[in-house]
Amino acid sequence: MRSRRKPLFLPPGAPLTFPDPATCDDEGLLAIGGDLTPERLLFAYEHGVFPWYDDGLPPMWWCPNPRAVMDAKRLHVSRSLRRVLRSGRFSVTFDRAFRQVMIECGSERDSGTWILPEMIDAYSALHALGHAHSVEVWLGDKLAGGLYGVQRGALFAAESMFHRERDASKVALASAIERLFAEGIGLFDVQFLTPHLESLGAYEIPRAEYLARAAAAVSTPLAFSGSAWAAAAPF
Repeated sequence: MRSRRKPLFLPPGAPLTFPDPATCDDEGLLAIGGDLTPERLLFAYEHGVFPWYDDGLPPMWWCPNPRAVMDAKRLHVSRSLRRVLRSGRFSVTFDRAFRQVMIECGSERDSGTWILPEMIDAYSALHALGHAHSVEVWLGDKLAGGLYGVQRGALFAAESMFHRERDASKVALASAIERLFAEGIGLFDVQFLTPHLESLGAYEIPRAEYLARAAAAVSTPLAFSGSAWAAAAPF
């Protein structure tokens, strides 16, 4: 692990800059402060950085080592999940209820949430600009699960997911990976490896590799429309 360095303090309206992650320890706290404007958020994701902080604190900007990612080749769809996907029990949509998905992702968490009202407003603004997307899983007319994230070129940075019905978050994630990679996404970032994500095929790569792949993905033009969402499920 690298020696700890002090994070950069960013006053509101500060220039769009972050310290070089290579000079940071594995925990990855690069900067504290700044704001959640669309310009700063997009700049952050383009450079492998994301905000994560608690209520009452200023924005905190991270680039941890290692980084967890997923892809279509390593996606693990169990027999039981495959049956759920083929059963027609759930329907899956794209960008139909972005703000609602964010609100649900931030609610009913025993350990609290970083999805604060200002975060919901900031990412909803990104969504309105076409840079953030949601996947919704419905049980009838009830929102049963979903996920949301930020897209820059061929990079999709998944931020959070939720479920209110069994398997609904797995349906959201599996559907997102299959459809987004079909549309040209080349890097699907999930930030941290958890047992749940690992069971679905997530794996870790070194931060340096992630940053190189992210730079290549961000520089890849992708007119992302979600048009493949209407295609038949490939499972």
